[in-house]
Amino acid sequence: MSHQILNNLRLNPSVCRIEVEAAQVARKALPGQFLIVHLDEKAERIPLTIFQSDQEKGTIKIIVQEAGRSTQKLCALKAGDRIADIIGPLGIPTHIDNFGRVVCVSGGVGTAEIYPVAQALKNAGNEVISVIGARERSLLILETEMRQASNELYVTTDDGSYQRKGFVSDVLSELIERKKIDRVFAVGPVPMMEKIAEITRPKNISTIVSLNSIMVDGTGMCGSC
Repeated sequence: MSHQILNNLRLNPSVCRIEVEAAQVARKALPGQFLIVHLDEKAERIPLTIFQSDQEKGTIKIIVQEAGRSTQKLCALKAGDRIADIIGPLGIPTHIDNFGRVVCVSGGVGTAEIYPVAQALKNAGNEVISVIGARERSLLILETEMRQASNELYVTTDDGSYQRKGFVSDVLSELIERKKIDRVFAVGPVPMMEKIAEITRPKNISTIVSLNSIMVDGTGMCGSC
C-alpha cells in the first residue's frame, strides 16, 4: 500500500520536512525509532528518523537531507504524491525516564533525531536543557520546535552568523561547570559526539549518543539498530 504525502516544507537549502499518511507507523512510533522509506521500485531504501507522529490523524513527519538521487527525488515530491513503501517503526526506542536535569545536544540535521527525545523527556518531568548548532545560520533547523520542547535552549553557529559563535560542546562544558547534570543525550556528526563523550566521561555523567552510522540493513538482521 502506498502512502500519500500531505505536505512538504523546505527547512533549508538541503533539508525538507515531509508529512505523510502512515497510520500503522504512527500508532506505534516511539522516540528514537526510525523507518525505511522506499520511494519507488528504482529507489534506494533510505533510513529516516521519525520526527513526529500523530496517532489521531494517522500521519508521521520525517526530516530528509538531500545526499543522493533518492533523497533529492523525495524532497522534490509535493502534496498528493505518493511513497511506495514505508517500513517501521524500527530500532530500539530511547529509554525515557525522569532522570532529573538532562542536556540534549545536537548538530546539524541531528536536531531532527534529538527533538522527539527532548519532547518525551520533558513530558516525563525532566528539566530539559537543549543545545543545538550548525555550521552557519542557513543550516540551522527546528529552533522553534526545540525551544518548545526545552526548559532552556542554547543555539550556536560555527561562524557566528547566528546566536553564539562556537560549538555545542563549548556550551555543554559551561553547563556542567554551573549545574548538576544527570544525563546527556547527543546526536550529530561523530567527531561532535566523541567530543561530548570526552567532556562527560571525567564527570561520570551517563551519556547516550546515536551510532546510526554502523547500521547495515535497518531490519534487525545485523543487530546494530
